[in-house]
This record gives sequence, C-alpha cells and structure tokens, in this order.
Amino acid sequence: MNNQKGFTLIEMLIVLTVISTLLILLIPNLADKNNTMQTKGCNALVQLTESQIQAYEIDNGSTPIDIQTLIEGEYLQTDQCANGQQKITLTNGTIEIVAVE
Repeated sequence: MNNQKGFTLIEMLIVLTVISTLLILLIPNLADKNNTMQTKGCNALVQLTESQIQAYEIDNGSTPIDIQTLIEGEYLQTDQCANGQQKITLTNGTIEIVAVE
C-alpha cells in the first residue's frame, strides 16, 4: 500500500494562484510607497543641510559658498539623495533639489 502524504496538483495550483494575486495587488503599491519614501528622504537631506549650514556659520563665521564646501569640511557626507537620481544644490543661500545630470 502506497499512502504518501503530499499536495495534489490542484492544491498547488490554488496556492500559486493566491500568491500571484497577492503579488499583483502588492507590487504597484510598493512602487508608489518607494517614490514617497525617496521624496521624504530627499527632504530630510535638505533639512540636514540647513542645520549643517548653521553649524558651518558658527564654526567659520561665514556662509558656505556651495554644497562642496560643506562636504569638504565634513559637515555633509554627500549631496546626493538616496535614490541617486536627485541631488541638492546651494545657490545664493537657497537649497534646491535638482535632477542628477
């Protein structure tokens, strides 16, 4: 007598259908959330830069001329946002988010 325990083909197809349906519903939602998180991360970098500009002014008595000055002075590690598609610039005391060229 051969009585093996296991899944039948129909049970496996049902499980795969349920998993596929969940993935179809989940993946577009994750892509939207990723863009939102990247935007929030870039805005956080802008706020950090504003704080580091103030620290630079306290330490040096003058305003930095650009972001590279802050990086060289080790006030910032990078000017690039986490997604690598945007960076921050400092022009006339204004911090802006621009696309990487």
